[in-house]
Amino acid sequence: MKPQIYAMPGNEILAAALTDGTGAEQGRLEYRKFPDRESYLRFHGDVTGRSAVLACSLHDPDSKTLPLLLAAATLRDLGAKSIGLVAPYLAYMRQDRRFKDGEAVTSLAFARLLSGAFDWIATIDPHLHRYASMAEIYSVPVLVGHATRVLVDYLRQRQGTIFLVGPDEESEQWVSSVAKAAEAPYITLRKTRRGDNDVSVSFPDISRFEGLAAVLIDDIISSGHTMQVAVAQLVAFGFRQPVCLAAHGILAADAMERLKAAGAVIVTTNTIPGPTAALDVNPLLVELIRPTLFGELKP
Repeated sequence: MKPQIYAMPGNEILAAALTDGTGAEQGRLEYRKFPDRESYLRFHGDVTGRSAVLACSLHDPDSKTLPLLLAAATLRDLGAKSIGLVAPYLAYMRQDRRFKDGEAVTSLAFARLLSGAFDWIATIDPHLHRYASMAEIYSVPVLVGHATRVLVDYLRQRQGTIFLVGPDEESEQWVSSVAKAAEAPYITLRKTRRGDNDVSVSFPDISRFEGLAAVLIDDIISSGHTMQVAVAQLVAFGFRQPVCLAAHGILAADAMERLKAAGAVIVTTNTIPGPTAALDVNPLLVELIRPTLFGELKP
């Protein structure tokens, strides 16, 4: 029997791409809210003995996680053979240590929740910082894809006309590898953070890049404050319409408006749907999960 792929609300395009790309079947999940705001879920069709996959990118995770866990538990109760999660953006990776007494290490707590509900997880570029691998916190296999290929393809279209800017010293290793693949020069900035919204950056000499377009690149654009400050300085230096390029465009609160007001063009992948999601990583996810699905079912 073919695996079935189900879309959690708002993930219909992702589920359709996974279904078409893998040859699995699209399952139907009915979801709505009761008047008291509790969730109602119903899976149509028989999942007994089948592999099931839930498609759900986990931006705005607090509103999505409980319905997702309820859906996984229901599939388990209905007799699904295995349950996978495709989450192009995987939340709760940033709080990876206890910085102050009493703080929750939410990356570990969230990993335990998902590991208890799913047999495997697939994601794109999780925000690994102090963890060497996902296996440090997840007890189920986590298939990790990388948006670098998609970002490099985009940059190569502008080869010879751009230079890359990493927003801080921590981005050095990642930015350098992207720059090498894209055959583009790069710099990294020095960042000083005094608070969540109070950031300054310092530039090295960039006079040698006169006439080129600046592309600020990072794995995530969240609040966008660092990029906003960098964009404003680049514009002041005479570099018009810098591009802010990222794998994950969270763009929290008014980040998009602030970046555009500073003079930026924003380009992200579609790990998180939205108006900036111009680069498609769904084919990467298809490649990532196909061996797992077809390990149980040959095409």
